[in-house]
Amino acid sequence: MAKEIKKVVLAYSGGLDTSIIIPWLKENYNNCEVIAVSGNVGQGTELDGLEEKAIKTGASKLYIEDLTEEFINDYVFPTVQAGAIYENRYMLGTSFARPIIAKRIAEIALKEGADAICHGCTGKGNDQVRFELAIKAFAPDMEIIAPWRIWDLKSRDEEIDYAEAHNIPLKINRETNYSKDKNIWHLSHEGLDLEDPANEPQYEKEGFLEMGVSPIQAPDKPTYVTIHFDKGVPTAIDGVQMNGTEIVSTLNKLGGENGIGLADLVENRLVGMKSRGVYETPGGAILYHAHEVLETITLDKETARVKQYLSIKFADIVYNGQWYTPLREAMSAFVTETQKTVTGDVRLKLYKGNIINAGVTSPYTLYDEQVATFSADEVYDQKDSAGFINLFGLPIKVRAKLEQQRKNGNK
Repeated sequence: MAKEIKKVVLAYSGGLDTSIIIPWLKENYNNCEVIAVSGNVGQGTELDGLEEKAIKTGASKLYIEDLTEEFINDYVFPTVQAGAIYENRYMLGTSFARPIIAKRIAEIALKEGADAICHGCTGKGNDQVRFELAIKAFAPDMEIIAPWRIWDLKSRDEEIDYAEAHNIPLKINRETNYSKDKNIWHLSHEGLDLEDPANEPQYEKEGFLEMGVSPIQAPDKPTYVTIHFDKGVPTAIDGVQMNGTEIVSTLNKLGGENGIGLADLVENRLVGMKSRGVYETPGGAILYHAHEVLETITLDKETARVKQYLSIKFADIVYNGQWYTPLREAMSAFVTETQKTVTGDVRLKLYKGNIINAGVTSPYTLYDEQVATFSADEVYDQKDSAGFINLFGLPIKVRAKLEQQRKNGNK
């Protein structure tokens, strides 16, 4: 027999799902106490009025935990250092935000002596996995309630009906009811017209984009920016030292103004289906690009190659919610080792959605102009290449000669 649920800690955003979950929990679990927890990872104005709303809808209290700087330094930057981008386009904005939020929720649930943790993730999405894997890592015996997997509501329209019946105020309406997730790193858009991949995203429509503008609406004049990295971590913009939050916020502004970081893709969800999403990641797109440029002169070829194909696995791990695993930790240790020389400055030109290289320098550069030059030099003997080609091409030559011998023997 399941234990009686008297106290539930709810992952609370104040959006449609979690707004109606508070009264739903109290109706279905004998008027249990509901403690709401919001992890602040840079949602901005979405947190305004959240405490009043949570209390009015039945929560006993609301924790708002400021996790932004930890999120950037311990989750975002290590993923950028790894060069991990899911399916070549998605910069993992929701994926690596869930583990840190779920970790804090699990800690609060244990401190509060809660009987269960509840989340508002759907049974079709990736977030249910990300939340629950993190909860299992820090509160392995905690019961988890996932209303979307058990309640009678079948659509977002029915959720809105429930909210209206319970006098729960919402910031959305049925016509503009995109499913969105926002933090300091990105904003995602799903649902409505975007569910059909044949439909073009309405980038120029007022109110659709929130972190920037369409490349078409961006200025006709380029913007230059110089980013300094120290061991693969961005630490300054245009010579001004900044913390992680300031770095991302500054680049979000510059990137957004220039139409940078829009991604429209049909991705493969962990649960097996394909889904279509539109993502805004202006500052993130700049950082990934700049970091990759710096690595071109600071990493040797073989390290870069191994790191490149491991980045695909790293992205899968993050996307699948496996942050708190030995494999992710081991891969991060490898990445950290590769970043020892990834220090220097990258200058970029931002123009109408494009990120254009404008120069890169590093005290650890492996680029030697004397060796690479097309002009006369005394450090590279071009005659040496003949012997190298003979050895490098030996398998090809041997195979060709043997094939010829077999053909001639069959005549």
